[in-house]
Amino acid sequence: MTATAPTAEAAARKTSPGAEHGPRRRTGRIRRIGLPYLLLLPALLLELLVHLVPMVIGIVMSFKELTQFYIRDWGAAPWAGLDNYKVSVDFDAPVGQALLHSFFVTLAFTVLSVGLCWLIGTAAAIFMQDTFRGRGLLRALFLVPYALPVYAAVITWVFMFQHDNGLVNHVLHDQLGLTDKPSFWLIGDNSFFALLTVSVWKGWPFAFLIVMAGLQNIPRELYEAAALDGAGMIQQVRRITLPSLRPVNQVLVLVLFLWTFNDFNTPFVLFGRTAPEAADLISVHIYQASFVTWNFGTGSAMSVLLLLFLLVVTGVYLVLTSRQRRPSHG
Repeated sequence: MTATAPTAEAAARKTSPGAEHGPRRRTGRIRRIGLPYLLLLPALLLELLVHLVPMVIGIVMSFKELTQFYIRDWGAAPWAGLDNYKVSVDFDAPVGQALLHSFFVTLAFTVLSVGLCWLIGTAAAIFMQDTFRGRGLLRALFLVPYALPVYAAVITWVFMFQHDNGLVNHVLHDQLGLTDKPSFWLIGDNSFFALLTVSVWKGWPFAFLIVMAGLQNIPRELYEAAALDGAGMIQQVRRITLPSLRPVNQVLVLVLFLWTFNDFNTPFVLFGRTAPEAADLISVHIYQASFVTWNFGTGSAMSVLLLLFLLVVTGVYLVLTSRQRRPSHG
C-alpha cells in the first residue's frame, strides 16, 4: 500500500493540466512582461549617453569657476557654488542685463514665429482639404522648406539678404520700389525680421503637416450637415475645424515653442558667431558666453536657467491644457 501511494500521486500530477503548465505559464508571462523593457534598453542607454550624461556634466560645470585655464582638466576648476547663477541673474550688472535683453528678444521672436507658423500652416492645411488638380504637387512643394537641410536653406537666405546683390533688396527696392534704398538685413534692427522670416519659412510646413494629419480625423458628415444648415466656410472653421483640432494644436504649439526657443542653427548660420543685438537669441548668447568669452561656468549656469524656465513653462502649459480637456470629457 505504501509503495502504490507515491505512484498514484505521480499519476495524478501527470493527468492534472494545471500542475504541469503552471510554471511554464508563469515563465511565459514574465517573458512577455520583460520583453518590451528589453527592447527599450538600447534606446534608453543611448538616451542616457547622448542627453542625460552631458546634462548632468553641464549642471556640475555650472557650479565651478570654469574658464579657459581649466579646459584641459575641468574637474580641477575651483568650486564656485552659486556665484555663476548670481552673476547671470544680477540684472544691474552688464552680464545680467545682456542675458535679460536676450531673453526678451527670444520670447518675442518665439511668440511671433510660433503664431505665424501655426496660422500659415493651419490656413494651408484647410485650403488643401478640397480636391483640385495639382493638389498633390502643391502639398509636396509646401513640404520642401521642412525637408531641406537647415544649413543649406539658411545659407541660401544669407545670399538672398545680401545688401548689394541680394534677391530681397532687388525685389523690394529695384522691382517694387517699396524702400528708398537697399536695406541691411543681416545687421541692425532689420536682423530681427530677417531671422523671423527664415524661422517662419522653415517652420510652417511642420505645422501644415501636423494640422493636415489632424484634419483627416474630422468626419466629412459634419461639414455636410453644417453646409445644409447654411453655415459658410468661416463658420465651419470656427465651429467644427478649430474645436476638433484643439488636442492637435495643443501639442503642436508646445513643440513649436520648445523648438523655436532653443533654436541655435538658424541664427548661428544666418549671422555667425556674434549675432546683432536685435537678433540676440538666448541660445547664441549662451554660446557666446561659453565659447567666445571662455567662461564655461557662467554659460553652463545660463543653460541650466534656460532648462528650468522651459520645464516650468511646459509644466504650466500641460496643467492648463489638461484642465481644459476635463470638462469636455465630463
